[in-house]
Amino acid sequence: MAAPPTRDFLEANVLARLMNLPLVARGPMEGSVSGRHQSPHRGSSVEFAEYRKYVAGDDTRHLDWRVYARSDRFYMKEFEADTNLRCYLVVDTSASMNFAVEHGSKFHYARRLAATLGYLAMHQGDAVGLSVCAEKMVKDIPPRRNPAHLKNVFDALADATPAGKTGLVAELHRLAEKIRRRALVLIFSDFFCDPQELLDCFQHMRFRKHDLAVFHLLDRQEVSFPFDRPTRFVDMEGPASVVVEPGVIAPRYHEALEQYLAAIRRDCREFGVDYRLVTTDQSVEKVLGDFLLARL
Repeated sequence: MAAPPTRDFLEANVLARLMNLPLVARGPMEGSVSGRHQSPHRGSSVEFAEYRKYVAGDDTRHLDWRVYARSDRFYMKEFEADTNLRCYLVVDTSASMNFAVEHGSKFHYARRLAATLGYLAMHQGDAVGLSVCAEKMVKDIPPRRNPAHLKNVFDALADATPAGKTGLVAELHRLAEKIRRRALVLIFSDFFCDPQELLDCFQHMRFRKHDLAVFHLLDRQEVSFPFDRPTRFVDMEGPASVVVEPGVIAPRYHEALEQYLAAIRRDCREFGVDYRLVTTDQSVEKVLGDFLLARL
């Protein structure tokens, strides 16, 4: 595979160190060609699945003659089929993703994660697609497994700019209906939306049998709330602003944040969603290495 184009969200040394870690689906996938992932259908591989009774017209090469010698009955050996997967990268480009302090914006971090995983998936022969969404869908690139297709994905990531309100919930429901075959859906967002609405999205995705992994991106200041003097906070997705005394509201802020994160974690556990809370001061290589290793 050709070297990736020069992009500020791709790091060659990180790609080189992660290249030997496969991106593995947690369940059967429905691809179009042979690959490394388990298929829900039976096929040809070295992995034995089960026996079934012989039916006229079956390929006699798969008869188990040892079973016939013991039982005087014909049984077929079935094997797991291996296939490729479709990997959908969903990147939130609402205005809140542009929040940045000293480690760059949440959006730039999301691009680094998405681009690296997209490259790794394409390198192992899987199809990669991209959905960039804010208040509505900004860019929607169907998955392809041609390495040249990766340039379209990277171009879309390079051109994307955070703006507008969050419309992630509606777009996830739309994607759940649009993606007909089982797929791996990777979401990169700060999830500034109602946890119950997110739960409905996750439930919808899992009902469609997609393998769903979410990277919940927050800036370290959003977690620690280190402010110690009167501060004006501005809504990045609307006109509202408020001046507050951090010492007064900090305990209530931390309580509300913990309740919010606990609700999302609980919902993800309930519906088998692979949840990762990530702050933008963490190493991209470490975050992705842990993610890939956990799936092995």
